[in-house]
Amino acid sequence: MAIQEFAEALKIIPKTLAMNGAFDATDIVARLRGYHSMSQSDDSKKKYRWIGLNLADGSMRDNVKAGVLEPAMSKIKSIKFATEAAITILRIDDAIKMNPKKKKYRLRGRSSETAKAHRG
Repeated sequence: MAIQEFAEALKIIPKTLAMNGAFDATDIVARLRGYHSMSQSDDSKKKYRWIGLNLADGSMRDNVKAGVLEPAMSKIKSIKFATEAAITILRIDDAIKMNPKKKKYRLRGRSSETAKAHRG
């Protein structure tokens, strides 16, 4: 489930690109997922793993043939750092939930326990 949620989070990249290009993000992401799924499931369609979005006209294209090459190392590092940041935030959130601080309220110079004893 965690891997699926992580993959869902990464879909924001093509969605944002499509929206910035004034194209239907839902349709474009669905087509990209279709191509990439075929490239993983059918050996004869391995070339589809390079399919990307052509922002000039909203079509799909082979990015390698179009000369769009991205350095994998920078992508890997960016994703790694973002993942580590998310994990840190989740750990802090869990630590806060696991150790809630009890508040002592003072009522006219008395602690809350003393105030309860005088009231009841």
